[in-house]
Amino acid sequence: MRALVTGGGGFLGGAIVRALLERGDAAVSISRGAYPALEKLGVPSIQADLGDGPELIARSILEHSIDTVFHCAAKPGVWGPAKTFEHANVTATKNVVAACLGTGVPRLVFTSSPSVVFDGRSHRHAGRDLPYPDKYLAHYPRTKAEAERLVLAANGETVDDAAPLATVALRPHLIFGPGDPNLLPRLLERADAGRLRIVGPEDSEVSLSYVDNAAEAHLVAADALASGGPASPCAGNAYFVNNVEPVRLWDWINRVLTSTGRPPVTRRIPAGAAYAVGAALEGLWKITGRRSEPPMTRFVAKQLSTSHSYDMAPFMRDTGGQYVEPVDIDEATDRACRSLLP
Repeated sequence: MRALVTGGGGFLGGAIVRALLERGDAAVSISRGAYPALEKLGVPSIQADLGDGPELIARSILEHSIDTVFHCAAKPGVWGPAKTFEHANVTATKNVVAACLGTGVPRLVFTSSPSVVFDGRSHRHAGRDLPYPDKYLAHYPRTKAEAERLVLAANGETVDDAAPLATVALRPHLIFGPGDPNLLPRLLERADAGRLRIVGPEDSEVSLSYVDNAAEAHLVAADALASGGPASPCAGNAYFVNNVEPVRLWDWINRVLTSTGRPPVTRRIPAGAAYAVGAALEGLWKITGRRSEPPMTRFVAKQLSTSHSYDMAPFMRDTGGQYVEPVDIDEATDRACRSLLP
């Protein structure tokens, strides 16, 4: 495989690059920033804003004889201007798809998110038949849903006499592990500031995605597309990918806290109160024009107070049984906690 990884300098993108190299494949990264660590690995690192157009993406594909694109780059977050998310998530994805079709790349694996189907209610052991909701509480899930639709609709499309494009979308949930720049650092920051509360019921069930497992799932999906093209069982579909065994969210958070020398969280706030606080803060932030993320939003309140666990069986079945979980949830948690110790 000769792969182009968008966002190859990021947390998941970097893990995909390393996984490709470990099995003898070639990787090229394209990101907005410069990542010297990739250069040290011998990985060409191209700087570009994917939202500016498909031309540089297409040129990179042709210059490096790319046959597989992993589109991981995105604008995450629960707060910010709509146009920022639309540029980074929707326009950039349109450009990636256009570049793939224009150059005849046969495979595109898109990193999506379970939030694209989050309707504010609990989902336990949910399958891939969850519908898109009618409305979203944040721009990130809305724009990722639009991008996911674009990628899946492109499955089987072709330009001129090129081979048809095969696509698949993967939805890793709460990616964590050593080097995690988001989930665990933000959790510990809130705990250290005394702002962490148990929201809603204590038995909320959540699926997590260890970063190396998520990377392995991306490679397995690409291999499945290579075998069957647009007609392969997984092509044109979206799948949840996460550790097979879910956790009880607040038990897991307290495990992380105690493993890193912090007291467990015991203070609580009802789900309805957290949602009301989030709505009030969103209104205040909009009136005052603040750019920082509010301490609570409606989306975060709903996420913290509901269950989100997902079934990996459809992905494992449709990719021919090639995915075997590399790291189970206990070992993954231990590795992540050890990485946070001084």
